[in-house]
Amino acid sequence: MAAIEPGPDETLDGLLGGRVKLIQPRRGYRVAIDPVLLAAAVPAMPGQRVLDLGCGVGAVALCLAARVPGLDLAGLEIQPVLAGMAQRNAALNGLTGKFAVLIGDAKAPPVEIAPGSFDHVVVNPPYLDERRADPSPDRSKAAATVEVETSLADWLDACLRYARADGVVTLIHRADRLTEIEALLEGRAGSVEILPLLPKTNAPAKRAILRIRPAGREGRVIRSGLVLHEADGRYTAAADAVLRGAQGVG
Repeated sequence: MAAIEPGPDETLDGLLGGRVKLIQPRRGYRVAIDPVLLAAAVPAMPGQRVLDLGCGVGAVALCLAARVPGLDLAGLEIQPVLAGMAQRNAALNGLTGKFAVLIGDAKAPPVEIAPGSFDHVVVNPPYLDERRADPSPDRSKAAATVEVETSLADWLDACLRYARADGVVTLIHRADRLTEIEALLEGRAGSVEILPLLPKTNAPAKRAILRIRPAGREGRVIRSGLVLHEADGRYTAAADAVLRGAQGVG
């Protein structure tokens, strides 16, 4: 088994006030608050199956497991180095046998990722359209932030394919791409809940979390936004309860 301790090109960090320990690359793409917010918005219940598409080092699944015990977690990651870190992070957080990390492409996954077999599918996809992006020279970071071989449409197709008919897809993305996302979901989702993430009070949202229910009946619902920062830059009490206190959101 690979060593759990971080290597010279890795760091050991904490999420959710130290509840989650996370080995991640010292350089390149590093986990910020978006995966933590995404995990907080997944309406999962103990015993349900959850798939994290493009799981990276496993931050979303690990944060979700810290809030909801007894989940059957799977992660799919195309970059072997990150998948290896996710496997070590599962062990580091006591989730061996409860969080299975597989290497593969969301468009053509291993046979273990069967269509229509997950109660929840979660995804924090690359935010930037390749046609408008200036990708990082770090290949791993570029793959995590820019749609290169897998487009936004591909990510949404995969999420809907692997979720149960009565399941939920939860994703986080840039607010300025909501119109594009909703167009891609036209006729494929009975309800779409939108939770805006506001940098400060009265500031426009830069990110949004969406909960998509193919079998839902509520149509388009916009929830009250979560304000992340006070005027002086500190986290708001509501944001702190999510980011450090492991509270759910929305």
